[in-house]
Amino acid sequence: MVATRARIAVDAMGGDHAPAEIVAGAIRAKAELDADILLVGDPEKIKAATANSDNLDGIKIVSAEGTIEMHEEPLSALRRKRKASINVAMDLVKGGEADAVVSAGHSGAAMAAALLRLGRLKGIDRPAIGAVFPTVLMDQPVLILDVGANVDCRPKYLEQFAVMGMVYSKYVLGIENPQVGLLNIGEEPSKGNDAAVQAHELLEQHPSVSFVGNAEGRDVLSGQFDVVVCDGFVGNVLLKFAEAVGESVLQILREELPRGLRGKVGTLVLKDNLQRIKQRVDHAEHGGGLLLGVAGIAVISHGSSQAPSIFNAIRLAKEAVDNQVLDRIQAQYQKVAMPAADGE
Repeated sequence: MVATRARIAVDAMGGDHAPAEIVAGAIRAKAELDADILLVGDPEKIKAATANSDNLDGIKIVSAEGTIEMHEEPLSALRRKRKASINVAMDLVKGGEADAVVSAGHSGAAMAAALLRLGRLKGIDRPAIGAVFPTVLMDQPVLILDVGANVDCRPKYLEQFAVMGMVYSKYVLGIENPQVGLLNIGEEPSKGNDAAVQAHELLEQHPSVSFVGNAEGRDVLSGQFDVVVCDGFVGNVLLKFAEAVGESVLQILREELPRGLRGKVGTLVLKDNLQRIKQRVDHAEHGGGLLLGVAGIAVISHGSSQAPSIFNAIRLAKEAVDNQVLDRIQAQYQKVAMPAADGE
């Protein structure tokens, strides 16, 4: 890992709780992560959100005008609102003034802005949002992509997702030989729709991807796979269902454990264990997903993100900067993708 003081541009106006929660998470990140923060948005609203903060050293406010609303069509809105916060944030990365972007705003707009401003990596047709999920095995997460960038996917897109996911898993998550699976309704190669069957063939023949076959829904969190690829429609449903399960587990624990004297004593005894459970299943602990395949580092966080999620999204962006994920993907993708291209 390369120790750097990363410069993270944060879309302060994006998300359901902007700008107050976004700013709060950014201020915490500045204090704890040794990163410089550029808050992008309406200066007056951002200043109001920072009014109760004592130390703002390392935080810069960058003026922007408006944001892309959830009901707006991304491309037309981005072109109409050229000074919107997500456009300005992406331009900071493009101009070298920031190393990464974090946004909890319109995810489609964030992806479109990244494509328009930063462009794609060579050889990538469609970027994908990669999200890290916990598994039943301690300290062995699974990377799932795509979780929302591409509703419909051609087989070659899924193949590219596998390559990018493998590189990210190896060089950022530290898994020496990532095992790749294709999300499907059965283990057999013939299962699923035409895209899944064709993607299975491509991955099975790819000389540089450790493809171990189809992954059924029950296998995703089993620890058998390090990377699971799917289209963004299925991936987004999976992501939000997993978040809901995590929230339900935490709520059940809060309600059931303190019941009675034994429960109250047990809750105190198990306090540290319960905190670790929360860290493993609470989606706020993961912050969001890294947009893989664009020529810049961008983290797309949940629209409902509050300060803890924004803090963790900035941490994820900083980790991507520190681990030189962009350079590694650019370099490694050429090595692993060229055999597949030659065989088309």
